[in-house]
Amino acid sequence: MTKKHDVAWLIERARPLTVQDARELQQYGTVARLPIALDAAVCAVSVENLNQLLADTMTLRDLYKKHHWQVSGPTFYQLHLLFDKHFAEQSELVDGIAERIQSLGGVSIAMSHDVAEMTLIPRPPRGRDEVPMQLSRLLHAHEIVLKESRAMARQAAEAGDDGTNDLVVSEVIRTNERQVWFVGEHLVDTPLIAHHGGNREEI
Repeated sequence: MTKKHDVAWLIERARPLTVQDARELQQYGTVARLPIALDAAVCAVSVENLNQLLADTMTLRDLYKKHHWQVSGPTFYQLHLLFDKHFAEQSELVDGIAERIQSLGGVSIAMSHDVAEMTLIPRPPRGRDEVPMQLSRLLHAHEIVLKESRAMARQAAEAGDDGTNDLVVSEVIRTNERQVWFVGEHLVDTPLIAHHGGNREEI
């Protein structure tokens, strides 16, 4: 092999292989058997449930970011920060749910177009809403996630899938319940400055 040929070969070897053609490593909807002491059928059910929960959690997460960008009015600053905080917390849940799916031998849903097809949360308009509508939409989305989470947690517990049950109860349910509290309190009809009813004493 000539020196010139050696240089050309090394250069070619260093070039990134940008075009690849291969079969999928694992198809979506299948479960690869892992030694985690859980029956494959149990893993398959949990993976299916968790993928639905993942799609809805990703949608709720993105709903928070939409409203973070588009919120307006007297409570802009407070809600702008709150929505971003909740977005970050939902992002952590997304990662935890996806990793649980993978650890069960499944394939987690990932791309936005797949999430849009799967989610149970109604699609919001592209435009900008008033704050009460934003808050109500978020509460409705939380309720969807919490309703399915409770059912999935019970199913996982009955099947002996303690890891999934723990994730859903300790992280998903508790985080969503707390966020419902923070968001819901903004819709309580209370006076902002002064209360003009009842037995207010004259000064």
